[in-house]
Amino acid sequence: MTDILFFVFAAVAAGGAFGVVLQKNPVGSLLFMVATLGSVAGIFVLFEAHFLAAIQVMVYAGAIMVLFLFVIMLLNLGHDYQRDLKAGLGMILAFAVTGLMAGLLVQQFRGAEQNPIYQHFPGPEGMDALLAEQGVIGAIARPLFTDYVVAFELTGILLLVALVGAIAIAKRRV
Repeated sequence: MTDILFFVFAAVAAGGAFGVVLQKNPVGSLLFMVATLGSVAGIFVLFEAHFLAAIQVMVYAGAIMVLFLFVIMLLNLGHDYQRDLKAGLGMILAFAVTGLMAGLLVQQFRGAEQNPIYQHFPGPEGMDALLAEQGVIGAIARPLFTDYVVAFELTGILLLVALVGAIAIAKRRV
């Protein structure tokens, strides 16, 4: 069952990412981004990284998306968004069904032991040993601030530049 859920969440995340890029309306793009971030949180739950899932929902899908919504509202005053909401939900459902079907086909043609998802994780015993040694926060923080520190910092800079640029564009119009 977790394999099926993984492929559903992965399909929604990939479909939402395409929706963010291909959507013409910024509010529709924002809704696709929320769906993408929510499905990434679902993948974190499947990998038993509940802390990361909670942070993903609270920080990114919550706080940062609210900031983006305020910036979008500053840029597009007086636009009706009801049509965007209906189109976005249909596309997310279509991507989820497609991902489910693709996941079932992959599982049918390839055994679970050859699944590349399981090759990068230490397994339950290795994860229990890591958690006993470092704790939950240490197991998350150590790779984040050693192996992935450049990506972490670049993401923060990218978000800051995007917000400053959107506010600068909005300030010229108002």
